[in-house]
Amino acid sequence: MTNFPFEKEYCVWNSPFILNHLLTILGPTACGKTTFAAHLAYEMDGEIISADSRQVYRGMDIGTGKDLDDYHVKDKDIPYHLIDIVDAGVRYNVYEWRRGFLDAYADIVERGKIPILCGGTGMYIESVIKGYEFDGGTFPEFDSLIVGLDISRDMRREKISRRLRARLEEGMIDEIKGLIDRGVSTERLIRYGLEYKYVTLYLLGQLSYDEMVSLLEIAIHQFAKRQMTWFRGMEERRGIKIHWLSVEMPMEERIEKVKELWQKQIV
Repeated sequence: MTNFPFEKEYCVWNSPFILNHLLTILGPTACGKTTFAAHLAYEMDGEIISADSRQVYRGMDIGTGKDLDDYHVKDKDIPYHLIDIVDAGVRYNVYEWRRGFLDAYADIVERGKIPILCGGTGMYIESVIKGYEFDGGTFPEFDSLIVGLDISRDMRREKISRRLRARLEEGMIDEIKGLIDRGVSTERLIRYGLEYKYVTLYLLGQLSYDEMVSLLEIAIHQFAKRQMTWFRGMEERRGIKIHWLSVEMPMEERIEKVKELWQKQIV
């Protein structure tokens, strides 16, 4: 395993903490990753690094499901990183995200906190855990405890449908219209996919409202299925261990299970 040149030992959450340790929370869309990660961060004195390829963009809030209120737990605002860091329409990729990840990670551990990587963009997560090289660059592997949130297909579908209706009621169409009015090209928005693709097509008059909602709902269900296919590939074909916890398990029980696994991980 390749380490940073400034490797240090920290004392975090009453346990020795060695650089390259990382807690990762992953799962398909609508499984409650952010809420769970925020509660973990509250209990374990951690900070969250977002692994979402679209939440990096400013002004893309409702459609990407930033749900920033989820980062307020009890009496505390949980610090988060790699959200709202570039303007919508700017080209941004996994290589740039990984550089941002390294900066955020170093900042978190130097302040004695636990870094919690949370998201559903499998390529981003795996690029960190496996230390994949891009453009010939050297990148360290991370000794990460990986926890996946397991949600049944029926529950996932119901939550996706309910969340889509809520986002439409919250003003997602106006948000995307505002991006267009501010000069973000419709071509770029369509390339962002899902909500931004189908709402843009609706605003361009290429879909009716009902067609937009129906096609978007189908697309989100298909996206969640692709996410699970990626995560299964991480386990079955690329040998990455994921500890799956049911979303139906009470929050307190899930948190205690992760604490138990973390203690074993960092010994």
